[in-house]
Amino acid sequence: MASLPAKPSMKERILDTADRLFYLRGIRAIGVDTIVAEIGISKRTLYNHFPSKDALISAYLQRRFVQPKPSDKPPAEQILGTFDSLERRFSHKDFRGCPFVNAVAELGADAKPVRKIAIAFKESRRLWFRDLLIQLGVTDAEGLATQLTLLVDGSIAQDLVRDDPAMARAAKQAAKVLLASAGVRIDGPGSISAQGNKK
Repeated sequence: MASLPAKPSMKERILDTADRLFYLRGIRAIGVDTIVAEIGISKRTLYNHFPSKDALISAYLQRRFVQPKPSDKPPAEQILGTFDSLERRFSHKDFRGCPFVNAVAELGADAKPVRKIAIAFKESRRLWFRDLLIQLGVTDAEGLATQLTLLVDGSIAQDLVRDDPAMARAAKQAAKVLLASAGVRIDGPGSISAQGNKK
């Protein structure tokens, strides 16, 4: 007989609720009162786990800080797959953009812990691109990684304005152009390989 899944701890319940409400409705729009009412607990219970709203915001962003899973796919396929993944995410009705950009936009430059987490997340994504580009033998892996990161963020912004998942496809086509100009041969939809850099 299969065992029942473990019941989430109170801390997890608080974080689950804050995550959903902060992402869908905004950090400033959601106060501690709303969170405790949604769960049916007291403020004291919440503060036993998170001493302040700022601590809860930081925990929410840390929870969203997920690294890409290791993959055996070729590096260029992983890079371009990023945009396929974005298109799927854009198609979800509850997609509200990048939680890190949203948090910085809402809370401003004075929210230094939030900015620190957001910068760390964006840099981790850029370094992921860079490491894949190094595997492909791209000369300016640093610069191209930054450009690919800009394509990701730009497609997110365009989707939010236009509500059009095809923005991810357009960004993928731009990424292919950048990769090709860096010496990565892209023969067809399912055939991507490194040809080395042109001397």
